[in-house]
Amino acid sequence: MRVKVLSRNPDDYVRETKLDLQRVPRNYDPALHPFEVPREYTRALNATKLERVFAKPFLSSLDGHRDGVNCMAKHPKSLSTVLSGACDGEVKIWNLTRRQCIRTIQAHEGFVRGMCARFCGTSFFTVGDDKTVKQWKMESPEYGEEEEPIHTILGKTVYTGIDHHWKEPVFATCGHQVDIWDEQRTSPKCSLTWGFDSISSVKFNPIETYLLGSCASDRNIVLYDMRKSTPLKKVILNMRTNTLCWNPMEAFIFTAANEDYNLYTFDMRFLESPVMVHMDHVSAVLDVDYSPTGKEFVSASFDKSIRIFPVNKGHSREVYHTKRMQHVITVKWTSDNKYILCGSDEMNIRLWKANASEKLGVLAPREKAAMNYNQKLKEKFQFHPQIRRIAQHRHLPKSIYCQIKEQRIMREARRRKELNRRKHSKPGSVPFVSERKKHIVAVVK
Repeated sequence: MRVKVLSRNPDDYVRETKLDLQRVPRNYDPALHPFEVPREYTRALNATKLERVFAKPFLSSLDGHRDGVNCMAKHPKSLSTVLSGACDGEVKIWNLTRRQCIRTIQAHEGFVRGMCARFCGTSFFTVGDDKTVKQWKMESPEYGEEEEPIHTILGKTVYTGIDHHWKEPVFATCGHQVDIWDEQRTSPKCSLTWGFDSISSVKFNPIETYLLGSCASDRNIVLYDMRKSTPLKKVILNMRTNTLCWNPMEAFIFTAANEDYNLYTFDMRFLESPVMVHMDHVSAVLDVDYSPTGKEFVSASFDKSIRIFPVNKGHSREVYHTKRMQHVITVKWTSDNKYILCGSDEMNIRLWKANASEKLGVLAPREKAAMNYNQKLKEKFQFHPQIRRIAQHRHLPKSIYCQIKEQRIMREARRRKELNRRKHSKPGSVPFVSERKKHIVAVVK
């Protein structure tokens, strides 16, 4: 006699505790689920449409300045504190949680050209048109005390930028040359120069902290080593670079904001050609700042918009603008990777979400699970024409839209001209030049 017995392993279906979810056996045979992909496609399409419906990135405007906002700085220890300097010499310290100004200082006569916070967050430095470098306490003065700087250094020329070392009491200023200062001294430790032109920006590397990068108005980007007190390399571009920003996760990567409407991401070991050319702005790019993850950066432009670029892509994933926003001069990405701050000509600082459709506040576990599921669906179907069209569509101001169209026509005309020239010339006489190498004039070591 033969007896057939069902044998089941309790581990496959019995819960360990009553809080566990019931285990449901699932057969992944595609023949049993003929409508799985169409169903998921519909869900992905709906998720993409809802993402565009809920994309409301603008949060608030911090108003109080009486002139255009020229520079900003982040507090290294406090997420809710940000500093801003205006064209009338006024510096304001803002509390982002309450969205109000907590302190105002009349720091300089004329523009505040640059500002930076000390690495410990106890004080900050400002430079202005009055040829001075001033160090201020981060805390407000006691009742009855006057608002005065801790130190004032009077220089010989106007300083156009300043940045502080990430670990030591050392800071760098730029003007006609790059000066490295010790906080305890009134004269620079060393002066670095290569060529004779005004330098608009200087930045310390956040990882290899002895490295500096600077941008000069003679179209140069120069890299310096503080240990040797000498310049290392110089790359010359077709047009002037306004500022640069180092990647906080990769020591050798930096991005430069250029006057030719583009941003260039360079690997400092191979300056012969940029790693990536980012090409969506329609006017000069004035500022750039990396996210703390190092995967994205935000750029501010003269075309009255800010754009968010992935590091490895040539086109932006987001463009932010408002009707009232004028030329955006400075931009910062907050240290918690959630918000973006931009300062513009019309005296306002604007606060934006880094992810336009993100829901702020506490999320229920089911909400989190649904968002993660929708995100995976969007990634799975991201290259489908319909979903891609909806995800990439952005409303633009008429001026930007018309300029983009005009530039597309100009690019096509240049390409056609080059093809015709190559067709009617001797073979090999008109070489092919890649987009990445077109904009580099020379590299000097």
